[in-house]
Amino acid sequence: MDYTKYIKPEIGRGCAFTTNEAGEAHAVVADGCFKLHETPWLADYPDNTPTDIFEVRFKNTRRSYYRNVNNLPLELGDIVAVEASPGHDIGIISLTGDMVARQMRRVGFNPLNGEFRKIYRKARPYDIERWQEAIALEHETMIRARQIAADMGLDMKIGDVEYQGDKIKAIFYYIADGRVDFRELIKVFAEQFHIRIEMKQIGARQEAGRIGGIGACGRELCCASWMSGFSSVTTNAARVQELSLNPQKLAGQCSKLKCCLMHEYDVYADARRTIPRLREPLQAMDGEYYLVKTDILAHTMSFSSSKDALVNVVTVPISRVREILALNRAGKKVDSIADTDTSATVEEPTYRTEEDSITRFDKHKRRNKRRNNRGAGRNNGEGGERNNNRPPRDRRPNRPDVNGHAGNGNNASGK
Repeated sequence: MDYTKYIKPEIGRGCAFTTNEAGEAHAVVADGCFKLHETPWLADYPDNTPTDIFEVRFKNTRRSYYRNVNNLPLELGDIVAVEASPGHDIGIISLTGDMVARQMRRVGFNPLNGEFRKIYRKARPYDIERWQEAIALEHETMIRARQIAADMGLDMKIGDVEYQGDKIKAIFYYIADGRVDFRELIKVFAEQFHIRIEMKQIGARQEAGRIGGIGACGRELCCASWMSGFSSVTTNAARVQELSLNPQKLAGQCSKLKCCLMHEYDVYADARRTIPRLREPLQAMDGEYYLVKTDILAHTMSFSSSKDALVNVVTVPISRVREILALNRAGKKVDSIADTDTSATVEEPTYRTEEDSITRFDKHKRRNKRRNNRGAGRNNGEGGERNNNRPPRDRRPNRPDVNGHAGNGNNASGK
C-alpha cells in the first residue's frame, strides 16, 4: 500500500496516516479531528498521585481505561496497542495523570472483574498498516450490513461499524425500537465478512454523538464534544422555562428533545420557587388585572386589564405582586398595581461616533430620495419659490443674431 500519495486525516480516530523517514507506515495525532475532546487543565501541575492508568480513545466516542503494566514512557497522543478480546486493538492516549481518576469518577467507569486491561506496547509500523487496512473496510461493511438486515426483514438500523485494530473483529452499532433477534444475522455477517461479530445497541442520542454535527446554536453538538452521559429530557423542562412547545424547535438532530433543555433547568426551577402562584386576578380600584406573562429570571410579572386580550398591559416586580396579594386577601384594593416608587426611566443609548450609529447606512438612500423628489417636482411644475421666480432657461445652442453676430441664445439685443 502506497502511503506517500497524500496524508488523509481519519476523522473518527483523530489521527492522520503518513510515512516516516524509512518509508514505513506512520500515524500522527490530528488535533480537533476527534469527538469528546477535553482540555487538560491540570497538565501544567505535577501529579499528586502517580498512577499507571491511562485513558485510551478509539473511534468516535468510544473510550476505555488501561493499565501500563510494562512501565512504558507514555505521553498524551501516543498510539498504543492495547488488550482486546480476542486479539489487540489500536488506540490513542487521551488522558494521563490525575485527570484519569477524575474522569473515571465522572463517567462511572468500573473495570471488568475488578481488573484493568493492559497496554501492550507502542504501535509499530506493522500495527499502523494493519489498522489502516481495517479502517478502509468500515464504510463498505456498513453499507453491505444494512442491505443484509433489510433483506432479512429486521426492524433495525445499523448506524456505524468499528473494526478492531488487528482486523479480526468488528463492532456493529445498531438502533432499534424494541428487541431484535439477530442470531441469524450474526451468522450471515460472519460468513460474509469473515470476522468476529459484536452487536451493540445504542440510542438515538448516542448515534448523534458518534456522527457529530453543528447544532442550532452554531456550535458543535454537546453529545459529540463533551457529554459522556445522557439524562432523560421531558417537555416539563420546556414548560418550566416558559418555552414554546414546538416540536420543530425543541427537537435536536437525533429527533429527540434537545439535551440543552436540562442545562438551565435547575436555575429556572429555583427561580420559580420565589414566584407567587395566582389563582385569581389582582383587585385594583380601576378594575381587575389578569396575569399574561411571567419573566422568571427578571422576577417580573405582566398583567392585562382584559381576560381575553392584551389591554393596558402593566409589568410589575414580584415584590409588588406580593404586596397587592396581601392587601386583596385583607379585603382592600389598591389604587393602581403599578409600582411608581421603583419605576425607572429607560434612557435611549447615545452614539459617540458615526461608526457606532445603526443608521449610518440610511443617509445615502435618504439623499437619493430627496434628489428624486426634487426632480419629480420640476417635471410636474411644482418646484419651490426659487424655481418659480427664476426665468426658464433656453437650452438651445448659441446661434448668430439677425446682424450675423454670435449671441448667447437669447432674442434680446445686446448693448
